[in-house]
Amino acid sequence: MGPGGTMADKKLEELRCSFVDSANKAIISQLLDDLLGKKVLNEEEVEEVREAPRRQEQARTLIDHARRKGARASGVFIESLQRRDPCLTEQLGLTDYAGGPPGVQISLGLETPTLPQLQGPAPRTSHSGEDAGQLESRQGIKLCPPDLVRKIRDTEGSNIYPILDPKERSRLALIICNINFAHLSMRKGAEVDLAEMTCLLESLGYTVEAEKDLCTQGMADCLRRFAAREEHRTSDSTFVVLMSHGRRDGVCGVDCQGQNSDLLSIDTVFATFNNRNCQTLRGKPKVIIIQACRGENPGVVYVSDSGASPDASLSPASWPPREFEHDAIHTLHVESDFLCLQSTTPDHWSWRHSKTGSVFLTQLRVQIQDHAWECHLEEIFRKVLQSFEKSPLQMPSKDRTTLSRKFYLFPGH
Repeated sequence: MGPGGTMADKKLEELRCSFVDSANKAIISQLLDDLLGKKVLNEEEVEEVREAPRRQEQARTLIDHARRKGARASGVFIESLQRRDPCLTEQLGLTDYAGGPPGVQISLGLETPTLPQLQGPAPRTSHSGEDAGQLESRQGIKLCPPDLVRKIRDTEGSNIYPILDPKERSRLALIICNINFAHLSMRKGAEVDLAEMTCLLESLGYTVEAEKDLCTQGMADCLRRFAAREEHRTSDSTFVVLMSHGRRDGVCGVDCQGQNSDLLSIDTVFATFNNRNCQTLRGKPKVIIIQACRGENPGVVYVSDSGASPDASLSPASWPPREFEHDAIHTLHVESDFLCLQSTTPDHWSWRHSKTGSVFLTQLRVQIQDHAWECHLEEIFRKVLQSFEKSPLQMPSKDRTTLSRKFYLFPGH
């Protein structure tokens, strides 16, 4: 029995409509796996949910199956939802709910094993003068106070990318998540990343389009269709998130077998959204997030504290100015306004936990939730890198970035 004496099945009845409206396909699939594993649902009931043609019908059938089986089944449903999707749990008002009949302890067997501790953010005083602990939050993200939005816009001026009015813009985000492969291992825990990234981007005001288990051609076609969406005309930015196995220069499709078979080149991703091929996103931030290995090395080196310095240092080349003329022709860089965040450096592994998801994406979500209210995205990513400084797991990298201004997400605005 939960707080106030509400039985779990009654609680599901209260939030039924909200769950049907809010649950995405990723969390529906995860709940089905949990409820089947705990014998709350049988194979026929799971299949009935999966065969429903629309997401809302799947969510409605799922919650009704659990609710009609009583308090214990409903309690398992609630605990599974709490573990799988904290954002949706908070939205439904279930964060502090302890479901199940009196005296019954429900366990899904989804305990989170301990990972090596990542370095937390250093103690700081907000440059805005705001107490971060007092900020309003929405689905785990601290919201930016209106006076700080005005202050940043007044101070930074043209040094930041413009953000459109939420009532008029049509932000889109794309997630491609490959989990099951014909010849490679299943990416256990990837469904957690899919659900959490979907929740994060939706809470930032993006309509998320998610695709699973695509071959290289399927991924390329999906990217092209997304780049051609008319909604980008009235958007101020976009996110593209790719999760899969990977090689040094590409992301694996589900049919990947050899070193170069069924591999989506990173160049293809950038070419699809460059200024020549995606004109509706010209001058707008395009954030590419890639969770994939980039080689076969662990990314760790053992060093001494001798303080030895490198033999030589490299300094950037100085390009001479070039004079040219043009006649009523406006030229643009083919590739600009990109920010690409990769989970690891070239030739190295990227780590993922089978139950809690990818280490990189977890840290990225935490830093966005905690700091997007006052920091631009490149500064947030610096905080992600900083959190990995004392961890031997991996070191994320910022590649091929061509942002010419600061990109503030301004959550809540």
